Amino acid sequence: MEELRKRLRDKKRIVVKIGSSSLQHPETGDLDYIKMDILVRELCNIRNQGKDVILVTSGAIGCGRRALHMRAANSISEKQACAAIGQAMLMATYQRIFSEYNHQAAQILMARQTIVAELNRTNAQNTFNELLKLGVIPIVNENDTISTFELDDVVGDNDTLSAIITALIGADLLILLSDINGLYTDDPRKNPKAEFIERVDELTDELISMGKGSTGSSVGTGGMETKLTAAKIATYSGADMVIANGKDVRVIHRIMEGRNYGTIFRANKDDSFNVAEFVDNLHK
Repeated sequence: MEELRKRLRDKKRIVVKIGSSSLQHPETGDLDYIKMDILVRELCNIRNQGKDVILVTSGAIGCGRRALHMRAANSISEKQACAAIGQAMLMATYQRIFSEYNHQAAQILMARQTIVAELNRTNAQNTFNELLKLGVIPIVNENDTISTFELDDVVGDNDTLSAIITALIGADLLILLSDINGLYTDDPRKNPKAEFIERVDELTDELISMGKGSTGSSVGTGGMETKLTAAKIATYSGADMVIANGKDVRVIHRIMEGRNYGTIFRANKDDSFNVAEFVDNLHK
């Protein structure tokens, strides 16, 4: 077992991101309760080890769309309305499952201004730290009912948001659950000769260019470009990051055991990196 993977066993504060396509049945778009139950069990088991764990979850818009029997939500206002309905449904489901494992979960909805404005950012940090001190598992989503930051594809299916949270709270590991196995030299759905990349020690311009033009599933909004942006934020903030396939969410404990799943990005802490400035520039 390589040393970089092995040290994942000792991580103390872990952010896990799961996207819409990993939470829903592809045939209907309805929530996959079995997968959600396994996900929650994995997170509770991390917490039972005395580690801090934060979940960044998508799925609110999809839940609301299904509740309203809408085939698609195309406009920003339609997506916001679906999010308003779906977020409550999604959180109620998470709360119910977490309670079965005797753990408390808390909802935190983030907007761009939460990160950019210093007072808001400090308040958010204090909230996270207090919840974690109390043993609570924060469940985070973009505040889609009032924010268009993710809806206009700038954040990208919570990939970037999860990395921002990682930087904000000083987490030492970010796990991005995707619908592919990790980083490839090209889109493996289109190019059968695309090569899998197990480890990234440095985010070069060549690597960043690999993500250009890649897109996620029809359910989510995030492609590989947003995941590489997330890698930049996380690694520059001092956290290792793993992109792995979320089809089987039990991959979380396998990653935490140091086993060889997904693509691992080694932390390269940059003391000059300012996450608030980075987020502010994403819109420019």
